[in-house]
Amino acid sequence: MSHPNGFVPRHSIRIRVGEAVVPGLLLLPDGIDRDVPGAVLLHGYSSRKERMADTVGRALALRGVASIAIDLPLHGDRQAPLEREALRNPAALLRHWRLALTECSATLDCFANNARYDASRLAVVGYSLGAYVGLAVAAQDPRVRAVVLAAAGDLPLGTPFERVLRTVADPVDAVRRIAGRPLLMAHGTLDRTVQPVDAERLFAAAGEPKEIRWWNAGHLLPEAAIDDAAAWLARQLRARSSEEHSGVA
Repeated sequence: MSHPNGFVPRHSIRIRVGEAVVPGLLLLPDGIDRDVPGAVLLHGYSSRKERMADTVGRALALRGVASIAIDLPLHGDRQAPLEREALRNPAALLRHWRLALTECSATLDCFANNARYDASRLAVVGYSLGAYVGLAVAAQDPRVRAVVLAAAGDLPLGTPFERVLRTVADPVDAVRRIAGRPLLMAHGTLDRTVQPVDAERLFAAAGEPKEIRWWNAGHLLPEAAIDDAAAWLARQLRARSSEEHSGVA
Protein backbone atom coordinates (compact mmCIF):
# COMPACT_ATOMS: atom_id res chain seq x y z
CA MET A 1 0.00 0.00 0.00
CA SER A 2 3.04 2.29 0.09
CA HIS A 3 4.17 4.44 -2.82
CA PRO A 4 7.91 4.74 -3.46
CA ASN A 5 9.37 7.45 -1.22
CA GLY A 6 5.86 8.27 -0.06
CA PHE A 7 5.03 10.07 -3.33
CA VAL A 8 1.38 9.76 -4.38
CA PRO A 9 0.56 10.88 -7.95
CA ARG A 10 -2.53 13.00 -8.56
CA HIS A 11 -4.81 12.23 -11.49
CA SER A 12 -6.94 15.09 -12.84
CA ILE A 13 -10.55 14.16 -13.54
CA ARG A 14 -13.67 15.98 -14.64
CA ILE A 15 -17.11 15.13 -13.25
CA ARG A 16 -20.08 16.30 -15.29
CA VAL A 17 -23.14 17.29 -13.26
CA GLY A 18 -25.85 18.65 -15.53
CA GLU A 19 -24.27 21.62 -17.28
CA ALA A 20 -21.49 21.93 -14.72
CA VAL A 21 -18.06 20.34 -15.02
CA VAL A 22 -16.50 19.72 -11.62
CA PRO A 23 -12.68 19.48 -11.56
CA GLY A 24 -11.29 16.83 -9.25
CA LEU A 25 -8.09 15.10 -8.21
CA LEU A 26 -8.03 11.31 -7.84
CA LEU A 27 -5.40 9.71 -5.60
CA LEU A 28 -5.00 5.94 -5.62
CA PRO A 29 -3.26 3.56 -3.24
CA ASP A 30 -0.36 1.65 -4.75
CA GLY A 31 -0.69 -2.04 -5.57
CA ILE A 32 -4.46 -2.41 -5.03
CA ASP A 33 -6.54 -3.09 -8.13
CA ARG A 34 -9.96 -4.04 -6.78
CA ASP A 35 -12.31 -3.56 -3.81
CA VAL A 36 -10.65 -0.24 -3.04
CA PRO A 37 -12.37 1.92 -0.39
CA GLY A 38 -12.92 5.56 -1.34
CA ALA A 39 -13.39 8.96 0.23
CA VAL A 40 -14.68 12.28 -1.09
CA LEU A 41 -12.57 15.20 0.15
CA LEU A 42 -14.14 18.64 0.62
CA HIS A 43 -12.09 21.78 1.28
CA GLY A 44 -12.83 24.87 3.32
CA TYR A 45 -13.98 28.35 2.34
CA SER A 46 -11.60 30.15 -0.08
CA SER A 47 -9.50 26.97 -0.40
CA ARG A 48 -9.26 24.42 -3.22
CA LYS A 49 -9.05 20.71 -4.00
CA GLU A 50 -5.23 20.64 -4.06
CA ARG A 51 -5.12 21.47 -0.36
CA MET A 52 -7.15 18.39 0.54
CA ALA A 53 -5.45 16.12 -2.01
CA ASP A 54 -1.95 16.99 -0.83
CA THR A 55 -2.74 16.49 2.85
CA VAL A 56 -5.45 14.01 3.83
CA GLY A 57 -5.66 12.54 0.30
CA ARG A 58 -2.00 11.59 0.37
CA ALA A 59 -2.28 10.24 3.92
CA LEU A 60 -5.24 8.07 2.92
CA ALA A 61 -3.55 6.69 -0.20
CA LEU A 62 -0.59 5.58 1.90
CA ARG A 63 -3.10 3.64 4.01
CA GLY A 64 -4.90 1.93 1.14
CA VAL A 65 -7.81 4.35 0.61
CA ALA A 66 -8.54 6.10 -2.70
CA SER A 67 -9.87 9.66 -2.67
CA ILE A 68 -11.32 12.31 -4.92
CA ALA A 69 -10.91 15.94 -3.94
CA ILE A 70 -13.18 18.37 -5.78
CA ASP A 71 -13.44 22.13 -6.11
CA LEU A 72 -16.68 23.30 -4.56
CA PRO A 73 -18.74 25.90 -6.49
CA LEU A 74 -16.92 29.25 -6.86
CA HIS A 75 -13.64 27.80 -5.54
CA GLY A 76 -10.34 26.67 -7.01
CA ASP A 77 -10.49 26.32 -10.78
CA ARG A 78 -14.12 27.44 -10.59
CA GLN A 79 -13.43 30.86 -9.09
CA ALA A 80 -15.74 33.57 -10.34
CA PRO A 81 -15.16 36.81 -8.36
CA LEU A 82 -18.22 38.58 -9.74
CA GLU A 83 -20.45 35.58 -9.09
CA ARG A 84 -19.05 35.17 -5.58
CA GLU A 85 -20.33 38.65 -4.81
CA ALA A 86 -23.79 37.27 -5.60
CA LEU A 87 -23.53 35.05 -2.53
CA ARG A 88 -24.64 38.06 -0.53
CA ASN A 89 -28.00 37.20 -2.05
CA PRO A 90 -29.70 34.44 0.01
CA ALA A 91 -31.24 32.90 -3.11
CA ALA A 92 -27.81 32.61 -4.76
CA LEU A 93 -26.35 31.14 -1.59
CA LEU A 94 -29.09 28.52 -1.45
CA ARG A 95 -28.61 27.66 -5.13
CA HIS A 96 -24.88 27.07 -4.71
CA TRP A 97 -25.40 25.09 -1.51
CA ARG A 98 -27.75 22.72 -3.29
CA LEU A 99 -25.33 22.51 -6.22
CA ALA A 100 -22.51 21.53 -3.87
CA LEU A 101 -24.61 18.71 -2.39
CA THR A 102 -25.52 17.42 -5.85
CA GLU A 103 -21.89 17.50 -6.97
CA CYS A 104 -20.72 15.62 -3.89
CA SER A 105 -23.28 12.89 -4.55
CA ALA A 106 -22.05 12.71 -8.16
CA THR A 107 -18.51 12.25 -6.85
CA LEU A 108 -19.70 9.34 -4.74
CA ASP A 109 -21.18 7.93 -7.96
CA CYS A 110 -17.66 7.89 -9.44
CA PHE A 111 -16.72 5.33 -6.81
CA ALA A 112 -20.01 3.46 -6.60
CA ASN A 113 -20.35 2.96 -10.36
CA ASN A 114 -16.81 1.71 -10.95
CA ALA A 115 -16.13 -1.97 -10.29
CA ARG A 116 -12.62 -1.15 -9.10
CA TYR A 117 -13.98 0.36 -5.89
CA ASP A 118 -15.90 -1.14 -2.98
CA ALA A 119 -19.24 0.67 -2.92
CA SER A 120 -19.87 -0.54 0.63
CA ARG A 121 -16.79 1.33 1.91
CA LEU A 122 -17.22 4.98 1.02
CA ALA A 123 -16.60 7.98 3.24
CA VAL A 124 -16.64 11.77 3.33
CA VAL A 125 -13.90 13.96 4.77
CA GLY A 126 -14.65 17.66 5.11
CA TYR A 127 -12.79 20.64 6.50
CA SER A 128 -14.66 23.73 7.79
CA LEU A 129 -17.09 24.67 4.99
CA GLY A 130 -16.45 21.26 3.43
CA ALA A 131 -17.36 19.61 6.72
CA TYR A 132 -20.81 21.24 6.69
CA VAL A 133 -21.32 20.14 3.08
CA GLY A 134 -20.02 16.63 3.75
CA LEU A 135 -22.22 16.20 6.80
CA ALA A 136 -25.30 17.23 4.83
CA VAL A 137 -24.39 14.78 2.04
CA ALA A 138 -23.86 11.93 4.51
CA ALA A 139 -27.22 12.66 6.14
CA GLN A 140 -29.06 12.16 2.86
CA ASP A 141 -26.86 9.49 1.22
CA PRO A 142 -26.60 6.09 2.99
CA ARG A 143 -23.66 5.12 0.78
CA VAL A 144 -21.46 7.21 3.08
CA ARG A 145 -20.34 4.70 5.71
CA ALA A 146 -17.97 6.90 7.76
CA VAL A 147 -17.54 10.64 8.26
CA VAL A 148 -14.59 12.83 9.26
CA LEU A 149 -15.33 16.45 10.17
CA ALA A 150 -12.41 18.82 10.76
CA ALA A 151 -12.93 22.29 12.21
CA ALA A 152 -16.71 21.92 12.16
CA GLY A 153 -19.48 22.72 14.60
CA ASP A 154 -23.08 23.73 15.04
CA LEU A 155 -24.24 27.16 13.87
CA PRO A 156 -23.14 29.71 16.48
CA LEU A 157 -25.94 30.72 18.82
CA GLY A 158 -27.32 34.05 17.74
CA THR A 159 -26.44 33.57 14.07
CA PRO A 160 -28.49 36.04 11.98
CA PHE A 161 -31.53 34.32 10.46
CA GLU A 162 -30.62 31.16 12.37
CA ARG A 163 -34.12 29.69 12.19
CA VAL A 164 -34.25 30.22 8.45
CA LEU A 165 -30.77 28.79 7.95
CA ARG A 166 -31.66 25.66 9.88
CA THR A 167 -34.54 24.94 7.49
CA VAL A 168 -31.92 24.64 4.74
CA ALA A 169 -28.74 23.45 6.45
CA ASP A 170 -28.99 22.34 10.07
CA PRO A 171 -25.77 20.62 11.23
CA VAL A 172 -27.46 19.26 14.36
CA ASP A 173 -30.26 17.61 12.38
CA ALA A 174 -27.74 16.23 9.89
CA VAL A 175 -25.43 14.77 12.52
CA ARG A 176 -28.36 13.04 14.22
CA ARG A 177 -29.30 11.40 10.92
CA ILE A 178 -25.90 9.71 10.55
CA ALA A 179 -26.22 7.90 13.89
CA GLY A 180 -24.91 4.35 13.60
CA ARG A 181 -22.15 5.34 11.18
CA PRO A 182 -18.69 6.10 12.62
CA LEU A 183 -17.98 9.81 13.09
CA LEU A 184 -14.68 11.47 13.92
CA MET A 185 -14.45 15.18 14.70
CA ALA A 186 -11.06 16.90 14.88
CA HIS A 187 -10.90 20.41 16.31
CA GLY A 188 -8.43 22.99 17.53
CA THR A 189 -8.74 24.17 21.11
CA LEU A 190 -7.72 27.66 19.92
CA ASP A 191 -10.04 27.81 16.92
CA ARG A 192 -11.65 31.24 16.66
CA THR A 193 -13.35 30.66 13.30
CA VAL A 194 -15.43 27.70 14.47
CA GLN A 195 -15.56 28.03 18.24
CA PRO A 196 -14.83 24.92 20.35
CA VAL A 197 -18.18 25.38 22.13
CA ASP A 198 -19.96 25.01 18.77
CA ALA A 199 -17.95 21.86 18.01
CA GLU A 200 -18.92 20.45 21.39
CA ARG A 201 -22.59 21.17 20.76
CA LEU A 202 -22.48 19.36 17.41
CA PHE A 203 -20.64 16.40 18.93
CA ALA A 204 -23.16 16.16 21.78
CA ALA A 205 -25.99 15.89 19.24
CA ALA A 206 -24.32 13.04 17.35
CA GLY A 207 -25.20 9.42 17.96
CA GLU A 208 -22.73 6.63 18.53
CA PRO A 209 -20.21 5.59 17.38
CA LYS A 210 -18.43 8.91 17.63
CA GLU A 211 -15.13 10.39 18.71
CA ILE A 212 -13.81 13.92 19.07
CA ARG A 213 -10.09 14.66 19.19
CA TRP A 214 -8.76 18.00 20.33
CA TRP A 215 -5.54 19.56 19.05
CA ASN A 216 -3.53 22.46 20.41
CA ALA A 217 -4.17 24.51 17.30
CA GLY A 218 -6.37 27.14 15.75
CA HIS A 219 -8.59 26.72 12.68
CA LEU A 220 -5.71 25.20 10.71
CA LEU A 221 -5.01 21.75 12.13
CA PRO A 222 -1.47 20.31 12.27
CA GLU A 223 -0.11 17.50 10.12
CA ALA A 224 -0.37 15.12 13.08
CA ALA A 225 -4.15 15.67 13.15
CA ILE A 226 -4.37 14.89 9.43
CA ASP A 227 -2.39 11.66 9.80
CA ASP A 228 -4.45 10.69 12.84
CA ALA A 229 -7.74 11.22 10.99
CA ALA A 230 -6.50 9.28 7.94
CA ALA A 231 -5.44 6.36 10.13
CA TRP A 232 -8.80 6.40 11.92
CA LEU A 233 -10.74 6.39 8.66
CA ALA A 234 -8.64 3.59 7.16
CA ARG A 235 -9.36 1.48 10.25
CA GLN A 236 -13.09 2.15 10.02
CA LEU A 237 -13.21 1.12 6.36
CA ARG A 238 -11.14 -2.01 7.00
CA ALA A 239 -13.56 -2.92 9.78
CA ARG A 240 -16.44 -2.42 7.35
CA SER A 241 -14.75 -4.86 4.94
CA SER A 242 -14.42 -7.45 7.70
CA GLU A 243 -18.11 -7.11 8.54
CA GLU A 244 -19.09 -7.60 4.90
CA HIS A 245 -16.95 -10.72 4.56
CA SER A 246 -18.31 -12.17 7.78
CA GLY A 247 -21.89 -11.57 6.67
CA VAL A 248 -22.61 -8.84 9.24
CA ALA A 249 -24.91 -6.15 7.77
